[in-house]
Amino acid sequence: MTQEFSAVGLSSARRDSSEKAGGAAKFADDYSVPGMLYGAILGSPIASGRIKSIDLTEAKTVPGVVSILTADDLPDRRVGSFIKDEVTLARGYVRFVGEPVAAVAAETKEAADLAAQLIIVDFEDLPSVCSLDEALAEDAPLVHPGQDDYVRTSETPTNGNIFWSASILEGNPDAVWDSCDVIVEDTYETPGQYHAYMEPCSALAEPDLAGRITVRSTAQSIFYIQGRISDELDIPMSNIRCVAPKIGGGFGGKNGVSVQPIAVALARASGRPVKITLSRSQDMEMLRSRHPTRIRMRTGAKKDGTLVAREAELWFDAGAYTDESPAVLSFGMLCSRGPYNCPNISVKGHAVYTNKLKAGSFRGFGNPQATFASESQLDALAVKLNMDPIELRRKNAMKAGDHWLGGQTVDSCAMTQCLDALDERLKEEVSALPPAEEGWQRGVGVSGLSHISGLMGTSAFVNLRADGTVALQTGVVDIGQGSDTVLPQICAETLRLPLESIAYAAQDTDSSPYNWKTAASRITYTAGRAVMQATVEMRERILRDAADMLECSKDDLELDIGGTVRVVGADRKVSFREIAARAFNRVGGPIVGQHAFAFDGPRFDPKRAAMSNFAFDNLGVYVFGAVGVVVDVDTVTGKTIVQKVWSAHDIGRAINPQSVEGQVQGAVVQGVGYALLEELVWENGRLTNPSFMDYKIPDGMDAPSEITVMLIEEAPEATGPFGAKGIGEAPIVGVAPAIANAVFNATGARLTRIPMTSERVLNGILSL
Repeated sequence: MTQEFSAVGLSSARRDSSEKAGGAAKFADDYSVPGMLYGAILGSPIASGRIKSIDLTEAKTVPGVVSILTADDLPDRRVGSFIKDEVTLARGYVRFVGEPVAAVAAETKEAADLAAQLIIVDFEDLPSVCSLDEALAEDAPLVHPGQDDYVRTSETPTNGNIFWSASILEGNPDAVWDSCDVIVEDTYETPGQYHAYMEPCSALAEPDLAGRITVRSTAQSIFYIQGRISDELDIPMSNIRCVAPKIGGGFGGKNGVSVQPIAVALARASGRPVKITLSRSQDMEMLRSRHPTRIRMRTGAKKDGTLVAREAELWFDAGAYTDESPAVLSFGMLCSRGPYNCPNISVKGHAVYTNKLKAGSFRGFGNPQATFASESQLDALAVKLNMDPIELRRKNAMKAGDHWLGGQTVDSCAMTQCLDALDERLKEEVSALPPAEEGWQRGVGVSGLSHISGLMGTSAFVNLRADGTVALQTGVVDIGQGSDTVLPQICAETLRLPLESIAYAAQDTDSSPYNWKTAASRITYTAGRAVMQATVEMRERILRDAADMLECSKDDLELDIGGTVRVVGADRKVSFREIAARAFNRVGGPIVGQHAFAFDGPRFDPKRAAMSNFAFDNLGVYVFGAVGVVVDVDTVTGKTIVQKVWSAHDIGRAINPQSVEGQVQGAVVQGVGYALLEELVWENGRLTNPSFMDYKIPDGMDAPSEITVMLIEEAPEATGPFGAKGIGEAPIVGVAPAIANAVFNATGARLTRIPMTSERVLNGILSL
């Protein structure tokens, strides 16, 4: 019997859609308050150097300047999640072009910008390393000569500019290579990618007379920002209030701090509100990117396609500071086997300092890099075996009960179903497409994929209002993924209420329950789970009170759609409004529910895998999928056009199908950019393309003409709300390798470096 839902499974319009479309939504830069000053930041003009002196004399003469800060005006503290190697403003040394050196607050933005330009810094130029090759060269200059003295979460040994190394070993790959019938080996390279969110980073810091400060900023977590400001500036968290305005996209780029601590420092120095909003170029030069990588991979298989062994070594270019590189590296390593069974695996990984802006979280979190190598290599293996690429993946695909690399048991898995759905669509629809134009070659490519959904702690509060509607609170910041709608849907479904009966509060560290971050594809699964359990707690109280009012057993009651409780098989019922009135005024007090937990799923199993220096000891539930693409390649110019994409995803259950489809479509287009167009380019440590004039992201002409989304709901996750898993990151993971495999299918050129620009594709064709 199909379950009847009141809210889950419905493609409800996002709650903020009218507000955003109508221009009423307020983002951080939209806020202005009386007495507000404007902040500006002076970035380093060199990639590596010692600060000999800073002269503020001329800058102070600019009319309207109120405060100027350097590192000498701030607490002498190093901060960081894994290695405390970072400072708010450069102290003694600069390590990348764009690193903040000084900050100004002035009455106008123009005055602040001018004063920042007039700050005179005397640098001693030092040798720099601006690529993996330079950083790993013998006797290479050290980006952090004193790194062994930094506080670290793990005593990972260092080696020159290598600041973090890790390894995984399952089985005995060295002993089985001779038993492989086919072996493929190659080296793969991926670029630095800019997050390209619509809204550059911005923060407004507003002090009050009691010594507290309120911060409105572009951030993926109000609680992380609160903690980081406290850590950097030595301010008690009780004196910091962080409030979430609307966020114009994040993709991981707003996972950490941006300008918030600098804005707070200027506000405290001036005693007045200060707003800092970066220009697009500053945002690209100062903050963070996706990690550029180099991955060497080798895979062996039997004649029938059974995978036997794989070894991989991953090198992640972390830039000048650690940020979240140990976690990104670790997760990339865990994804290097892919969603397949292979008994013998050896993976080594290294994070490396270079004199470039730091690399950090980006949608996929190291997985797109690893999967580009893994799925490209599987395609090469299929060619050698003369085997259908989907059949090769299907033969080795994980199933429920199998173990992930590292030994975690996977209880929910629809990988085979995703491949089956993709295979069926490709067979039905590819031949029906209009033929390629004259001079163009057509190719079809596929890729498997997987990701996680979960991680860290969260909580939720719900309370029943006097009229029978419900107030929901979480600490989840909606960065465009639709959680402001999905979380109320989960609450509404648990109570059998229409969605409009759920009020959802804005996020505020003074009043919202804790949530770690909007990251790791975790919100629907993790925060949704907290919302559901908090609502279940409140529902139990509603049923108990209704049983008293109806003079029956609680077991004889059920919720009816629309906010009533009725006796099963009878016409006796009582409304939520009546239950609330009794609770408020006579018996028991207000009806509330709360739930808090930290994700603690299956852990890595030391009996199955030897692992060292990992950034975490367990991860959330796994999600799976498969991507197919059709490309046309101009054999004269190398230009590649993605004509159509099919994207199948094991999501457990779609809480809001329309929102899920939007996530997939957006991720596919972002993946097309990663595959064909996007690359941050540095020359002597300076970013040469820090604007959308020079950094190309996909537009309407570059996006596929059609994206078919297939939502596979055949493997609901028992621990997820109504069986749901996450979807935020997974759809980008397999796009680049699927396109690369399609380019090979069209031309015979196997490209192992992205982006696959027209020049690189043409060179690949000409080299055949």
